Amino acid sequence: MEESLSGTLAIDLGNTNTVVAFQDQKDINSVLVEIPNITSSPGVIPSAVWFEEPSKITKIGISALKMRDNSNSDLFFHSNFKRLIGNSIEKINRKNILNPNECGEKFFQILWANIPHKYEIKRLVLTAPIDTYKGYREWLVNLCEGISVDEIALVDEPTAASLGINVPFGSKIMTLDIGGSTVDMNIVKIEGGEGKSVPIAELLKFKGNDVSSISKQKIRCAEIIGKTGSKIGGKDIDQWIVDYFIPGNNSINNLSKAEKIKCKLSSSVIKYENKYPIKLFTEKNNESEFYLSKEIFEKILIENNFLNHLNSLLKDLLNQARGKFCTVEDLNAIVLIGGGTQMPLIKEWITKKIPKIQIKSPPPIESIALGALAMTPGVKIKDILNKGLSIRLFNKREQKHFWHPIFCKGQTWPTETPLKLILQASKNNQKIFEIIIGESQKERRYDVIFENGLPKLSEIQNEEEIIKWDKKPLKIVLKNKSNIGEDTLKLFFKITKNADLLVKCFDVKDEFFGEYNLGNIF
Repeated sequence: MEESLSGTLAIDLGNTNTVVAFQDQKDINSVLVEIPNITSSPGVIPSAVWFEEPSKITKIGISALKMRDNSNSDLFFHSNFKRLIGNSIEKINRKNILNPNECGEKFFQILWANIPHKYEIKRLVLTAPIDTYKGYREWLVNLCEGISVDEIALVDEPTAASLGINVPFGSKIMTLDIGGSTVDMNIVKIEGGEGKSVPIAELLKFKGNDVSSISKQKIRCAEIIGKTGSKIGGKDIDQWIVDYFIPGNNSINNLSKAEKIKCKLSSSVIKYENKYPIKLFTEKNNESEFYLSKEIFEKILIENNFLNHLNSLLKDLLNQARGKFCTVEDLNAIVLIGGGTQMPLIKEWITKKIPKIQIKSPPPIESIALGALAMTPGVKIKDILNKGLSIRLFNKREQKHFWHPIFCKGQTWPTETPLKLILQASKNNQKIFEIIIGESQKERRYDVIFENGLPKLSEIQNEEEIIKWDKKPLKIVLKNKSNIGEDTLKLFFKITKNADLLVKCFDVKDEFFGEYNLGNIF
């Protein structure tokens, strides 16, 4: 008898491919879920639906592709529907029998019904595009009404991708996504960073109850600094390959063969000059053999102005960013996702256009799904603070003390990267600094919060109050006196796995004063 696995399932519905990943609650490693007759490879499902009238035959994934290929017709074939869900601006293609929302519903329902029984799903996390988050979220809330899972959560795709590649919160990242039908570029600022809580998955359902409307959760998505794109992608490249040998031919079988050799030539181990055979059907339905090398493939891309097109999109994106006071130098990383970014020519292009910025190229398809798993409580995240922590500082202009947040409610712990804070002298000839810590007052209105990696209902108050810890303040004695307004102390705060708040102290010349335990966060 096959052993049952209990844990979290992540579904990343993509425009070209959908990814399904699972993480057992007893294991830190995730697995890609294989579903017979649906996945094209473990965890990867082509985002396609075959809905045939009047028989009502419905297939998804690889089975939908096979139905299309066997019929050599697109009449009942539906794809590219994901980007239209929750998007009121885009026009719907009425040649299809189903509208985008209906396609998404049938796709999801069949996918859910075919998840192998060995996976006992306690928590489901879904992803949503950032630009249509609100509309997409409403669609998902309705879709999930009939799903018998205790907990359902939602996370925006850029934030999930950033966590999947370990980009620090508060970072500004550029994402280049070349999918099957679109090219998308964006620059986003990932929520979180100094004094801000880290985004977590937004709860839609908790203990079987809808909490999407009654909860006081704030939707914390990545902030869009710039966004651009076009409806051109991998499928167009497939057509260019076919056109290079047989101009004007758009046979479904030929396009499928072009896609396969495109993926082969995108491998970094393939030599530039080696030629590989591709058999295509001519207009007379005769099969002819042609040869394609990486050199010719790149020539095809250049001749079809693909790089010029990317240049134009990038220029537009950077102009938008400058309007929000963000330059190339402010970027922390460039993330390449989508199968099209695996082409060596694309990696060379972005490296030349934006040098000296770290290029991250995670597994192009599954990175968002795996990042989404990491954003759900109780998975890779050990715990989430249910109270904020602040340090008391002095405002010399207003001549009064105030509380400066160091860790906020919702932030994960133990901390991976210490929080840095530089203290200035508040008076002349100052030699002693006191480190005083406070925490936000206990909640009083009902809301969903997280404790020990799991959500629970709590009470919250209308306004946050800071209560000073009942502990003797830490006193740091300087070797030399400091004058008002001078940078004097460097503090590095972290929370350990034992829930202790530690601080390392240095002077501005990096002389080490010691590491101190300020107290337990509970």
